[in-house]
Amino acid sequence: MIGADIPEISIRVDTDRSGPFLFQVGVDTQSLVLPMQRVEDAHVRFIASPLAQVANLLEREVIASSIYGTNTIEGGALSEDETQAALDLDPAQVQQIEQRRVLNIKAAYARARESALDPDWKLSIDFMTQVHGLITRDIPHADNRPGLLRNNPKARITRVGSQQHGGRYKPPQYERDIWRLLEALVAWHGQLTHAGVHPLIRAPLVHYYYELIHPFWDGNGRVGRVIEATLLQAAGYEYAPFALARYYLDHIDSYFTLFNTCRKAAEKHQAHPNTPFVLFHQEGMLKTINALHDRVNRLVGVLLFQSRCRELLDNKTLNARQYTIVSQLLAQGRPRGMDEVRQAPWYASLYLKLNDKTRSRDLKKLRELELVFVDTENRLWPGCVRPSKVKAS
Repeated sequence: MIGADIPEISIRVDTDRSGPFLFQVGVDTQSLVLPMQRVEDAHVRFIASPLAQVANLLEREVIASSIYGTNTIEGGALSEDETQAALDLDPAQVQQIEQRRVLNIKAAYARARESALDPDWKLSIDFMTQVHGLITRDIPHADNRPGLLRNNPKARITRVGSQQHGGRYKPPQYERDIWRLLEALVAWHGQLTHAGVHPLIRAPLVHYYYELIHPFWDGNGRVGRVIEATLLQAAGYEYAPFALARYYLDHIDSYFTLFNTCRKAAEKHQAHPNTPFVLFHQEGMLKTINALHDRVNRLVGVLLFQSRCRELLDNKTLNARQYTIVSQLLAQGRPRGMDEVRQAPWYASLYLKLNDKTRSRDLKKLRELELVFVDTENRLWPGCVRPSKVKAS
């Protein structure tokens, strides 16, 4: 409940080889009330928007952007367009490792969404290992052991982080310690849930402590973000939980640094050491939800624009050539220079046997109806997007 005091529920685990490990809420309730309320208000506005009309389009965009974000954080090399193209591939036909990474995350997202929709689902070690297995399946890596917890030989020490982002950290090295800490993390989250701790606090805290445990050899970041997203989606948040991965990529230095900031504050026994990470998460949720809301409005605007164009074609206000020009501009997704459009094969075919006067007349009609705009740089825009500087007719 927003505004209610958050109980300081904690679990201390005395590991065999890594010393004591403390799970604590560690947040300043008062500093979180306003950010949480803003996220809730934004989410209410978002789900009340014309979401159903564009849900399929939005989900496809969110998955592509999110997978690009979470994969790029961990060194993925594909661009966002290449990521989108990889999502459409048949897994049996994938040849490139980078494409396999994308499809693996897609499979993990599907598993996460399935779990979140199950009212009986609860966070578990089994869920974590399943997600890890999906993310790392068939990826060539010296330490690739899908679904298996890390167990460092004595001569080999795992460290995470960098001096650039606040220092290097030595997570638990011994498999038995890692297992006990994951059990404690699951139990602690259950206590938070039972006590009514808000998911906007629970989810980032689980994400934070999971990364400190760092239970697998590879893929921990991707798994941690999937866990966080699953907890948020299970709590009723739509689209934003997975889209949040793009926010983390766009603010990657803050994201990495905050793990060390909060860890060091806890080691010094400072009050509310986890507040900065939770605030960062909530700011990300707010910006992500607002961006999704804006995107829904734009997508709905495009649908309405397409409907208007079709109606004008049906009542013969537009001819087939004019309708094709508008449709092509929409499909290409960005403004096009006038010369670029005129050299395009599809455009040339429209006027193959017609003169320049017909071409000019068609464009003039489209501009009069504001189905096409020409900006001061002589670029063509579809009428659902008005450029800041429109060229005079």
